[in-house]
Amino acid sequence: MATPFEQDTYVAHTGTDVYGPGKVIGVDGALRRVRFVHFVATIDAGDLRAASPEETHVIQAWIQRKQERYGGEW
Repeated sequence: MATPFEQDTYVAHTGTDVYGPGKVIGVDGALRRVRFVHFVATIDAGDLRAASPEETHVIQAWIQRKQERYGGEW
């Protein structure tokens, strides 16, 4: 059975939009390390959902701006 929300998957939190959309940057069992727009957090995979197309666009644009400004991996 595939693990939900593998690395590089775009996600959002199921309970709140305070985090903004995010991208999974690490997987450790049921936990996902997610780079949200406002910060990085470790979240249980059960508390995540797939990002909508609009949310995916927001996080992709945000990551692109950060890469252009600072370089490196975001």
